[in-house]
Amino acid sequence: MPPETLPGTHVEAIELRRIALPLKTPFRTSFGTETERDILLVKVVTADGVGWGECVAGIEPSYSSEYIDGAQHVIKQFLAPDVLAEKSTSAVRFADLVAGVKGHRMAKAAVEMAILDAELRHAGVSFAEYLGGVRDRVDTGVSVGIHDDIGELLETVDGYVNSGYMRIKLKIEPGSDIEQVRAVREKFGPDLPLQVDANTAYRLSDARHLARLDEYELLLIEQPLPEDEVRAHAELALKVSTPICLDESVTSIQAAADAIELKACAIVNIKAGRVGGYLEARRIHDLCWGHGIPVWCGGMLETGIGRAANVALASLPNFALPGDTSASDRYWATDITEPFVLENGRVRVPTGPGLGVEPLPDILDEVTTSVETITA
Repeated sequence: MPPETLPGTHVEAIELRRIALPLKTPFRTSFGTETERDILLVKVVTADGVGWGECVAGIEPSYSSEYIDGAQHVIKQFLAPDVLAEKSTSAVRFADLVAGVKGHRMAKAAVEMAILDAELRHAGVSFAEYLGGVRDRVDTGVSVGIHDDIGELLETVDGYVNSGYMRIKLKIEPGSDIEQVRAVREKFGPDLPLQVDANTAYRLSDARHLARLDEYELLLIEQPLPEDEVRAHAELALKVSTPICLDESVTSIQAAADAIELKACAIVNIKAGRVGGYLEARRIHDLCWGHGIPVWCGGMLETGIGRAANVALASLPNFALPGDTSASDRYWATDITEPFVLENGRVRVPTGPGLGVEPLPDILDEVTTSVETITA
């Protein structure tokens, strides 16, 4: 469905809802350990209905410069007034409408998502259909946090393999890398699709150390170096044979184009929140497809709201690798929507209008910590 065919809508109110969801198990990366997610949900109320968005910013500015309190402030003080002042707005026009606000892509992505959900619900079109999805199910991988104990790591991976996940991703950092990868590869064999994610924890001077991963036939090394060191990633790519995948470095279609031109990556992880929304994510998908660069969909510990949008995005044709679109029970004892369920290593792409899911009222009320409504 061409984006220009959506007529737009008048946003009458924007609700900012904070919820607290405990993780089933602690999730450790090189940035730190999370035991609970403080999540900002955005609901737009329009003349035609409502739409939902989810902000992926964390509680601290560690993964990126954005953090959840800052995102809520930016939405309330700057993005919402621009949207509410318009007689008619749309997700397609939203980026131009708020172009005067520099950065804050995660905040913008949450509002764009809610507007697009409202528009598509009214039009009777699913997220996947609108974005250009070609699959009704998507291959699903799982992200495994850092474990100090090798035995516990192997037990964790074994559980996910037995559950049917099609790919295992190990979080790594200096001191927790080679030994862990070797143990997993030795136990599960060469046929297990395996990759690692460094979350910017290394430096170019670690190239020789990272090259030791080559013998384990990994799918990729994700974001080994700091996000602003794109040229250094290009140098690293000449020193290791494992494909380099960029994540934090890809914040826009221009950043993706620059990385491709510099040969800094062979694969790209697309996270809609990190690049400012699902429309920009689709543009990056198309750019990479045109350059023969496969992509996959990253995750940010989303609820069913954000997961629905990610699964729809992952149904596009150039998403060639299993994404971090795990089943709901990977992270949550109880999701705020009907749960996403793993079926033979895949999850179903929602087919209902808009996101195809919505929060379950009783559960949503139970986990809500605050609600703020903004009107014109």
